[in-house]
Amino acid sequence: MSEREQSQSGNRSDDSEGGSYSPRTPRRTPMACQFCRGRKMKCDGRPICANCNKRGIACAYVPVCRMAIDRDASQCPPEYTDTGGERAEPVKYTAQLENGTGKAWLWLTVESRAKSPKQRPLFANADTVRGTVEIVYGQAGKPKELSITVGASLTAVGQEEERLLCISKTLWSGKDPSAPKLAAGRSNWPFSITLPDEIPLPSSGRSKASSLTCPLPPSFSEKGGPAYIEYQLVATVRRGLFKSNQTLVCPLVYLPVTRAEPPARLRMAAYRDGTALVGPDGDPEGWKVGPSAKVTGTLFDARQVDVEYTLAVARPLSYARGSPIPLSLTVASDDEQALDLLSSPASMNLYLVRSRVLGQHAMSEDAGARSDQVFQERVGTAYFWPSDAGSPSGGKRALWGELLVKPDSKPSFVCPGFSLRITDANRITQYALALLPPEAAGFVPKIHTNEPLVAQKIAVTTAGAPGVSVPSHAPPGYTYPEEADYTNALGYLENGNQRFLHHGTGGTFAIG
Repeated sequence: MSEREQSQSGNRSDDSEGGSYSPRTPRRTPMACQFCRGRKMKCDGRPICANCNKRGIACAYVPVCRMAIDRDASQCPPEYTDTGGERAEPVKYTAQLENGTGKAWLWLTVESRAKSPKQRPLFANADTVRGTVEIVYGQAGKPKELSITVGASLTAVGQEEERLLCISKTLWSGKDPSAPKLAAGRSNWPFSITLPDEIPLPSSGRSKASSLTCPLPPSFSEKGGPAYIEYQLVATVRRGLFKSNQTLVCPLVYLPVTRAEPPARLRMAAYRDGTALVGPDGDPEGWKVGPSAKVTGTLFDARQVDVEYTLAVARPLSYARGSPIPLSLTVASDDEQALDLLSSPASMNLYLVRSRVLGQHAMSEDAGARSDQVFQERVGTAYFWPSDAGSPSGGKRALWGELLVKPDSKPSFVCPGFSLRITDANRITQYALALLPPEAAGFVPKIHTNEPLVAQKIAVTTAGAPGVSVPSHAPPGYTYPEEADYTNALGYLENGNQRFLHHGTGGTFAIG
């Protein structure tokens, strides 16, 4: 037997009883802290890793909960749950922190609106975050202080984290003479922190007296997105000078409830009675009629024609996720052949466009639309059908249309450093309906452009008006077009080169 084999044999006999061999349990590889994991950086796994220590920021490790969790369910935040209406019985979510031997010594329990304890805790407008923090004194390493913090932060690609919200409470402090001394065994402290409706804007360039605010933004995260907003509940055990603090982080989901405004009177009556909608001519208060837009081009390489489009959108201009947007389109031309060709539903190009704005222009109404910090994508396509209100005549054609707001659409919001395209008459907006030039065989427009003929800003909300059900008015046989989701693929390209979408087709355009 070689010297190496003798050494291995000796090790086996020393590590086992009765001469049987049992392999050593491999040493655990330290998990990455939240900062390093979010930026895909190598983390050394220390209580305060080198990356966080260099930047002077808090180093937090999100623990792996030792509970039977459906991985698919736990990874999908309940962001699109309808949080409106009466609050159901709170659901408890528990996270725990373990020591090096795998024994739990710190627990964080929080009550929320989530439908299941397997999902991340969910909160809505002005909710109170309630729960308990529990520790085992003998394994806590002589703590000096215990605190709980609710925080929100914005992280843009390639940028440092920006704190949006930080509310902290001290649950126990050894310096407080009125605080009881920690006894052996378990000790627990209840806590409650109420989420604010608004957060202050950065005060740079303004006097302290002018305290401007904006609504507390929702959680926001998309694959390949240029930025994300995350909420956390953090329990911190401070151990004093020259000793590392221990933190237990629980991710939260915040989704404020916003409601669409009630439909106009005649449209509400049509929904209630199940009758046809009244058009812009018969219901001027119920429709937002945009300016007419003219398209000039060559028809069949023979003659130049002019066609005029007028788009009307049902008012008010706020729509709940999962609801259809009623549309009315009028096409006019002196050339009957061009009119028949360019008023066909197949030639229409109307999209719902979402804009995301980063940086210092996120709060500005006049943000440069071609800035490399503006990201736009089409998130819906309208379809049209001929109006049955009389026969076509007088050089005009009328069409009805609808565009479905997808049920998983992100609600409109704005916050310092990031917004989803903002403000129209004090309304936070992120979406716009964009009517692009028509496409039809035999017609060549005089000017090729990606600029919309007509753009109308709208707002997308998380819920509809109370007691209002918005049905589709499309005739039988019409279905919404199947659309591929290019958001993720384009998002990765955007992050690699933020000017990618400004070249060729699919570039950004000014809205409004």
